[in-house]
Amino acid sequence: ESPESFPPLRNEAAVRVLQGRMKGIQGHCNSCYMDAALFSLFSCTSVLDSMLFMPFPLCDRNVQGILRDEIVNPLRRTGFVRASSVMHLREQLTDKGQCSSFTNAEKDPEEFLNLIMQHILGIEPLLKLQSGGQKEHECYCYQIFMDKQEDLVVPDVQQLVERSFLSSDLKLVEIPSCFIIQMPRFGKEYKMFSKIIPSLELDITDLLLDSPRECCLCGDVATLECS
Repeated sequence: ESPESFPPLRNEAAVRVLQGRMKGIQGHCNSCYMDAALFSLFSCTSVLDSMLFMPFPLCDRNVQGILRDEIVNPLRRTGFVRASSVMHLREQLTDKGQCSSFTNAEKDPEEFLNLIMQHILGIEPLLKLQSGGQKEHECYCYQIFMDKQEDLVVPDVQQLVERSFLSSDLKLVEIPSCFIIQMPRFGKEYKMFSKIIPSLELDITDLLLDSPRECCLCGDVATLECS
């Protein structure tokens, strides 16, 4: 039998299904990093639905089935996922991974994504980055690193990504099929930003390597770039 499929939630349907009490992914035992990542990746977009269905070369079909049938489908169908379903996935990740603490400890979302995308499902990296003209490297998500900037009080994602790329001298080698961005991390004692405004669209024109762009003075194709 082909597995049941539910499309991502959009517009009014997203509000109707996801808003209110007992909605979202139920947290339990330091699962917040995974809950937030799974909700972001699957609740309202289908760009990574290949993770749920494609028979990748290294694909663990058991983990794929848990992700699809116990987490993503219930989230899209009823707007709620039980903590026990996420724990089932965490137990499988512990069995398959190199780390024994996926069931009880708080992790970095990037560690979770690398494990499930690369080692368990065998997906090709989503991003190709180049730093300072050096050899390109591949990854599954991009974490924003930047120093505290006084002029950014309530930034949006566009501003954070542009300034992070600038400070790290990074460029995207090609347009990514999916651009997973992890916001600046913070702990209980320190928060770099109290709020970050989601950018509903992201302009990556200036982030692309060797992308033809317009000269801001004459309007012709630019030959030089000033950071």
